[in-house]
Amino acid sequence: MSELISTVATGVWTPVLFVLILGGLFFFIYSRLIHYRYLGHAIAVLRGKYNNPNDPGQINAYEALSTALASTVGMGNIAGVAAAISMGGPGALFWMWVTAFVGMSTNFFTSTLSVMYRGKDSNGEIQGGPMYVIREALGKRWYPLAVLFCVCCMVGCLPIFQANQLTQAIVDIGFEPGGIKEMTFVFLGFEIGTLKFIIGLILTIISGVVILGGIQRIGTWAGKMVPLMIVLYFFSVLAILVIHADKVPHYFMMIITDAFSAEHYHGNPALGGLLGGLIVAGVRRASFSNEAGIGTAPMALGASKSSEPIREGLVSMMSPAIDTLLVCSLTALAILVTDVWNTSGANGVTLTATAFESSMPMVGKYLLLVCTFFFAITSLFSYSYYGSKSLAFIVGVKASKWYDYFYLVTIVIGAVVSMADVMNIIDIAYALMAIPTMASGVWLAPKVMAEAKSYFARMKQL
Repeated sequence: MSELISTVATGVWTPVLFVLILGGLFFFIYSRLIHYRYLGHAIAVLRGKYNNPNDPGQINAYEALSTALASTVGMGNIAGVAAAISMGGPGALFWMWVTAFVGMSTNFFTSTLSVMYRGKDSNGEIQGGPMYVIREALGKRWYPLAVLFCVCCMVGCLPIFQANQLTQAIVDIGFEPGGIKEMTFVFLGFEIGTLKFIIGLILTIISGVVILGGIQRIGTWAGKMVPLMIVLYFFSVLAILVIHADKVPHYFMMIITDAFSAEHYHGNPALGGLLGGLIVAGVRRASFSNEAGIGTAPMALGASKSSEPIREGLVSMMSPAIDTLLVCSLTALAILVTDVWNTSGANGVTLTATAFESSMPMVGKYLLLVCTFFFAITSLFSYSYYGSKSLAFIVGVKASKWYDYFYLVTIVIGAVVSMADVMNIIDIAYALMAIPTMASGVWLAPKVMAEAKSYFARMKQL
């Protein structure tokens, strides 16, 4: 079964890879780089310079970006990057960079549309996201694409990967061999680790306190925790890079050269060879991490209090930059300069933990555990919003509350299942989410450019 799931995931991702990269390149070229020139303006929006409490929406731009980052800057940055490096070597990071750079353009277009074509849910509340863009801008003929997005979102945004890797980190780092770490029990024919089950229950309770409070509570918590976790992680990895400063230039060069030679790629060939397999691995992990083109960021930014869609598009484009160009690069460099990617047989979060421990004995693994907890718990908070919002679009707000309870149950499931199957199932759902998001984005791109020209012309007059 695991081999079948893996084959399906690779088969689905091969065409979607072209959708994300070629679609991102289309946005990049079609925009004539207009949004990259207004990075300073995006920061001003983020700082609240243009906040208006009377604008439609539910949370401010900073909370919206924090919610988006809470889901993107998560275990994908620690475990996902480690998986990419262990499979593809240093070159995998280069293709993650490429995906993130073009993903900034993708987020600009898709998040702008998410505010331009907001709709109302069954309670009359203004909402945004690819499904509302499709319904409001493209009409009934495209409605099945909106439903496809929502169904896949409910699967792709389940917390099983985040719960799985956070639990694994707590077990590996926080507990010595023996005792409760080795205890198991049998349920429905499956052998389950007692410690993992207990950790899953605790994570469920913590998440439930925030999740059941809705997007306002999620945005508030994300706004407080995201900056803290990024700063803590940045200085932790910076310490590792200082310790191994002599190796940093070598690996920077190796990231570029290996991207085109695929000498350290250990996966299956794709797109005609090993290099194609390496590209697919890098794009899959980057897309899972920063979600550009997948459609979750537009859902978060669609809830922002704003009457100017371009502002939210500018804020949204910062998400792939922070997530992949900064945080994923930090993880990859920590793994590379410590040489654990060559000397350790570990994978996922365990590989990253090995890198921290090798540089900072006794302290490093616990420091990573703290970072891992913050990364994963904020993701657990925000992903529930996406899935619940998707179900509300299909069946109404009242019935969507049941998704939150189902979501909380899957935290426990995620804590005890196999990581490989988890990643492949989510990869399949994520791939399918990208089709409606990118299709509507490309079709409506002229609307975004017209809005951008109007907005920037008005800004020059101020």
